Amino acid sequence: MPVAQLDIIDCHTHFYDPTRPEGIPWPRKGSSLYRQVLPKHLRALDHGKPVTGTLIIEASNRLEDNQWLLDIADADPYVVGVVGHLDPGHKNFAAHVRRFAQHRLFRGIRVGEGLVAGMLKAGRAETLDLLARYDLALDVNGGPTMPAVVARLAKVLPLLRIVINHLGNVKLDRNPPSKDWVANMQAAAAQPNVFCKVSALVQGATREGGKAPTDAAFYRPYLDVVWKAFGDDRLIYGSDWPVSEGAATYKQQQKVVLDYVSARGEAALRGFFSLNARKAYKWVEREGRLKT
Repeated sequence: MPVAQLDIIDCHTHFYDPTRPEGIPWPRKGSSLYRQVLPKHLRALDHGKPVTGTLIIEASNRLEDNQWLLDIADADPYVVGVVGHLDPGHKNFAAHVRRFAQHRLFRGIRVGEGLVAGMLKAGRAETLDLLARYDLALDVNGGPTMPAVVARLAKVLPLLRIVINHLGNVKLDRNPPSKDWVANMQAAAAQPNVFCKVSALVQGATREGGKAPTDAAFYRPYLDVVWKAFGDDRLIYGSDWPVSEGAATYKQQQKVVLDYVSARGEAALRGFFSLNARKAYKWVEREGRLKT
């Protein structure tokens, strides 16, 4: 399949606006990221191959910022969904889920590894089953041990679609992938309700600073691990823009995965760049969304 015809949904972008009267909790003032970042700014980048839609991932722990993101999504068909922030430990968690699940573009929530591990230890993981009942997904962020925690959660809640963020934030270098990280990824992939987002790839290669390598060969040992574990059907594209721009341009990070996945053929390309995310998030096809 000619790559030019590819529908590319970036499933990990953050949008925020520090000029809002209430300000923003992240990023902090003085950071290079502290500026207005909205869908129009993503569209204006040089993508190499056009990004045809995006799924927003929360960047705030404030309840009403979920609605702010949904308002952005309502106004722009480029946005196919929102993964928000809701606290499963809050006394009104169920009410909050019911409230936001009524919006068709609200596609799930994101939590941290520590929260999931704590809920499993306390025997409260079933709280998250409410998401499955509303057909929502759960993103989990954390370190290289996180996929093993996700594997445990997926066994307890087999109907909940779970998405690992950022390859478990593993450090990418020229050494072979660590055996522990490989084993943790394999454990997560053994659960059919777990997906893995190949996001923040270039940040993983710049843990000690500098700019990320731009050749796919550098990343291949790590990508080979997740492709062998999850196959062509459960891996999802995400940039982590604008955070990723500290390590590489949008075009550079996109080209790394394009070069790698292109060798796997048409089905892998279509799955990775849009269709697998459709299964994981059930993102919404928007009238007026431009596709190549």
